[in-house]
Amino acid sequence: MTLPTGEQFVLQTSTASGELQATITAVAAGIRTLSINGIDLVPPYAEDLAQPMGAGIVLAPWPNRIRDGRWSHDGVERQLAITEPARNNAIHGLLRYAEYKPIARERDSVTLSATIYPQLGYPFLLGTAVHYELVADGLQVTHYVENLGVDAAPVAIGSHPYLKIGGVPTADLTLRLDAASHIEVDDRLLPTGEVPVDDTEWDFREGRRVGEVDLDDAFGELASEDGQVLHTLTAPDGRSVSIWADDEFDYVQVFTTREFPGEDGDVAIAVEPMTAPAEAFNSGRGLRWLGPGEEWQLTWGIRFEGFSAG
Repeated sequence: MTLPTGEQFVLQTSTASGELQATITAVAAGIRTLSINGIDLVPPYAEDLAQPMGAGIVLAPWPNRIRDGRWSHDGVERQLAITEPARNNAIHGLLRYAEYKPIARERDSVTLSATIYPQLGYPFLLGTAVHYELVADGLQVTHYVENLGVDAAPVAIGSHPYLKIGGVPTADLTLRLDAASHIEVDDRLLPTGEVPVDDTEWDFREGRRVGEVDLDDAFGELASEDGQVLHTLTAPDGRSVSIWADDEFDYVQVFTTREFPGEDGDVAIAVEPMTAPAEAFNSGRGLRWLGPGEEWQLTWGIRFEGFSAG
């Protein structure tokens, strides 16, 4: 039987907090499940569904949106396919529906690869891979990108994980973002400016209850400690699940919805690490140009705390 998200790679390991398990999909190299001792750390979805709302997918060679799918370089205008017709944008890169191939497999890890071939609006050739590995406190994700072409190529990377703590309404979790700025947007969710979060509704540095906010917003000026940024959801009992990322990820997008399948109207929340914000191909913000043969490696992960084996 062929599934909408392709082959399923089940990862397992034992930790001091119990049995840790994840399911990674071949299509979009997505995270379909992640649990500790049977407690969900991401909202799972059924294997007979396509990824709902971008759940867990890799975003490359750009995350978020590009206005009208248009950008230019050296006087040449490029036109990407419009993949968000309602807002006339190109969204979330070129691998959202691509089937990745496994190139390494262990009980607790898998490495998947996909090639970005020259195409409409993106005449570049990239080799990409993503390595998922279960570790003592969660899931570690490493991205690899190599420019296989003869010209410098623009690249930005993101991911679209949702988070939860099974058994606790996500609306009751407290969201904390280590972000000092908020990216303002227009009615097409495209950037119009960036402002400090001080004394505004966008300041999540001390934490706010998820059920009190409605977000599809990007944040910048992320605080880094020991080369990592951290964004956390905490339950009333003190347990937490976090996104951590190395300091290549200068931005984070947060999206909330009450329409995620299987969540029975509870809030689902995506906390998306990104190396660049929307419109990076036009603004250049956070955009990396890889020269021919140049490689790029970057890492983020999902971390749990406060869970016991008993």
